[in-house]
Amino acid sequence: MNPTELRAGISLAGVFGLRMLGLFLILPVFAVHAPRLSGGDNLTLVGIALGAYGLSQAILQIPFGMASDRWGRKPVIYLGLVIFAAGSVLAGASSDIWTAIAGRTLQGAGAVSSVVVALAADLTREQHRTKIMAMIGATIGLAFAVSLVAAPVLYQSIGMSGLFFLTGALCIAAIGVVKGLVPEAPPPAPRPADAKRNEVLQPELLRLNLGIFVLHLVQMAMFVVVPRLLVEAGMPLPKHWQLYLPVVLISFVIMAPPIWYADRRNRPKPVLLGAIALLAAVEVFFMLGESVLAYGAALLAFFVAFNVLEAMLPSLVTRIAPAHARGRAIGVYNTTQTLGLFFGGFAGGWLAEHYGATAVFAACAALSALWLAAASAMRPPGAPVNELSRATL
Repeated sequence: MNPTELRAGISLAGVFGLRMLGLFLILPVFAVHAPRLSGGDNLTLVGIALGAYGLSQAILQIPFGMASDRWGRKPVIYLGLVIFAAGSVLAGASSDIWTAIAGRTLQGAGAVSSVVVALAADLTREQHRTKIMAMIGATIGLAFAVSLVAAPVLYQSIGMSGLFFLTGALCIAAIGVVKGLVPEAPPPAPRPADAKRNEVLQPELLRLNLGIFVLHLVQMAMFVVVPRLLVEAGMPLPKHWQLYLPVVLISFVIMAPPIWYADRRNRPKPVLLGAIALLAAVEVFFMLGESVLAYGAALLAFFVAFNVLEAMLPSLVTRIAPAHARGRAIGVYNTTQTLGLFFGGFAGGWLAEHYGATAVFAACAALSALWLAAASAMRPPGAPVNELSRATL
């Protein structure tokens, strides 16, 4: 990568990391804290609060992406980060579950994920795009790791309100990173006269959209129940970081070789299918596990699969989507991602309340198997339409 690409990758990964750290700081502790809120003893409402920002993101990802195609990436990113910070303040001031849901919904209205990914694609050449997406994905994973370590400690010292206020401050810091460090984007690509209106709904993009929906549904549904399972297995909440931190850090090391292989050999399909199969197997293992050690092994496998898929999926979207509609295509992609977050929180909470944690993992396993079946028909970028080259696959 040239210096501009490297600078773009590091700075945009930092923006993503600051924003996702704000989101993830809530995840490890909110389900345990929720009973202290009025109405917070209802697990379904707790799940909605965890996933509510996904619903508003799903509504606004495409408009934000289209706006960035027309008016530029950076102004739209600034607007989204300000909205997210406002939602953090509202959630921090909440004393009941419904106000917390409203704050999380307003957080999600700052739907800039698609714009940040589109800007990263604008500033990098195609042969380096998987590396850039891997940097962003690794930063998301690192933010998750930091949140798992820091959230219980911060919760003990500043409370849930302080955590929400901290998320708002992190978003303001992200604005400074965008303004001071991220290179200027090239002018938006012109739309060809013969461009089709449904070009962002081609089958290969739809497969990727299904994948990110399932991935984030599984993530959110799992963390409705995993913190409580660890507590029940004998690990108190303040000690959860002792499990999460080594698991996530080791997963970064394990994820690197398959990402390198997919990128250097241009063989994304076998790596993608392997990661999806691992995701499905993890959910089965969670159903069988009963000890902290078993849950730790399952979490390690989950984060390996999650980090590989987080790096590969957006890279494939930017390679398949036409340049003039990249923001719109990533907007559709991120819409399905955030719908996964919302439905994962809702379904995870509802299933846990009515049928228990085993039902949550069984549903996640079934959806992962459905994704594996759909992805098996994938045509990698550059492969012929009618006949797939064995060298490519």
